[in-house]
Amino acid sequence: MITASLVKELREKTGVAMMECKNALKETEGDIDAAIKILRERGEAKAEKKASRDANEGIIVAALAESGKSGVLVEINCETDFVAKNENFQAFVGEVAATVLAGNVTDLEAAKALPKGDETLEGFIKTKVLEMGENLQFRRFDRLTLNGEGAVASYIHLGGKVGVLIEVSAEKAETVSSETFKDLVKDLTLHIAATSPAGLKREDISAELVESEKDIFRKQMEGAGKPADILEKIIEGKLGKFYSERCLLEQGFVKDPDTSVKSLLEAKGKELGDTITVNSFLRFGLGE
Repeated sequence: MITASLVKELREKTGVAMMECKNALKETEGDIDAAIKILRERGEAKAEKKASRDANEGIIVAALAESGKSGVLVEINCETDFVAKNENFQAFVGEVAATVLAGNVTDLEAAKALPKGDETLEGFIKTKVLEMGENLQFRRFDRLTLNGEGAVASYIHLGGKVGVLIEVSAEKAETVSSETFKDLVKDLTLHIAATSPAGLKREDISAELVESEKDIFRKQMEGAGKPADILEKIIEGKLGKFYSERCLLEQGFVKDPDTSVKSLLEAKGKELGDTITVNSFLRFGLGE
């Protein structure tokens, strides 16, 4: 006899819908281990069948270590905004992020191979496909880890459409525990979410992007009748404005556009009697 408690146990172990659990138990005559195997096989099959369907919705989440010195940013995609807003889906993505954070891996394939319960993280995701009825894709993740004093912090914007992770260092432990430092780090994450910088400093901007901008400037100057050397100087001047818009440290701070982020860090450092440095940041936009 397939009891409600047996169905409930299988449901708790797999996360699959009650009716699916009941049917699997009927097929295996109440053998819960065999039922788990069947459900996983079905999850694999369903995931493969749905893999060709577009998964353009989803959410970005962050997971931070208790130490406050490491964190990950994770994007999981689904097919519909309805599922993306589902609490079950959001909790699932949180579990994926927590598993990746604890696993200390750096690439997607290694993350998928991490143990999750008595299966891999990839298997866990495929089983969730059976439950949610949509193509679910673990699209990407990245990690920041701080050595020394400072903090890794996150900000999730627009219900998971944008995610930010930042690594900010200081020289003194008391600086990190101050409200001024905490407020600064929070403001920086908000700034990054709003302005989408292409890099921390000029050296971080890809050469391809810089050359693309130069080509645009050259086309804008066509027919100006200026000598080539003068044109190049004008283009270099225009690049200065480009860098001020795309490099985090050169951008005008969103709450005070007349002050660059670099100047803000220097001012807050002077206020705290410390040196505050943004070492790195990540910004994910859904589907980018």
